Amino acid sequence: TGREVRPPAAAVTPGAAALPAAAATPRAATSARVADVFAGWRFILASPDLRPLFFNTLLVNGLIMATAPLMAVLMLGELGFSPLEYAVAFGVPCVGGIVGARLARRWSGDRALLVAGTLRGCFALPLAFVVPGAPGLLIVLATQFALLVAIGVFSPLLATRRLQLTPDDRVARTLAAWTVSGSLTTALLTAAWGALAAVVGLREAVGAAGALLLLTPLLLVRPRRAPTPSPVPAPPRPTR
Repeated sequence: TGREVRPPAAAVTPGAAALPAAAATPRAATSARVADVFAGWRFILASPDLRPLFFNTLLVNGLIMATAPLMAVLMLGELGFSPLEYAVAFGVPCVGGIVGARLARRWSGDRALLVAGTLRGCFALPLAFVVPGAPGLLIVLATQFALLVAIGVFSPLLATRRLQLTPDDRVARTLAAWTVSGSLTTALLTAAWGALAAVVGLREAVGAAGALLLLTPLLLVRPRRAPTPSPVPAPPRPTR
């Protein structure tokens, strides 16, 4: 008939219009997540109760994880442990986490949090003195079991305390900032301790991490706050 056939406008327009919106949606979601993380950081750093728990957790977790690859190289290489012995040394003590979680059901409060948080930093230094054979295996088993018991007690107490200190409308942002900070800190400290071990040696790097862990409980000690003076009542006015 000579008439030009055109596709319906509805077949073209919605797809073309949807492309910019679809492209903008992931970008907006990413920006919102980043804004939530920054909002969580601002809240944590402004809280005198959350701030020390935050930095203590970052350092302890990061330093413990930073020694893990160093211990693998040390035990499987220099000390001659078999892969099975290494798996036993770090696998069997995981029972300590279950024991600690059971103990956490009986304990609560700031004192239990302080004791468990202090003990977490006391069991990494002996790893620098691991020797070949059964004695070295026992050192790793004992220290890792004790460490995981302390972590098993501390972690639920920390989670409870963090929720108590965080308003309901800030929980998601606080947890997001906490998780992101933990991952970044662990990655940075693992890389830094790998470089340190290349310079000073494996045992020395593990010992340095253990020595720093001994100082981390200082972040849990809350300074005593001066009591707020009660207002002095004004003297009564003389009556005429």
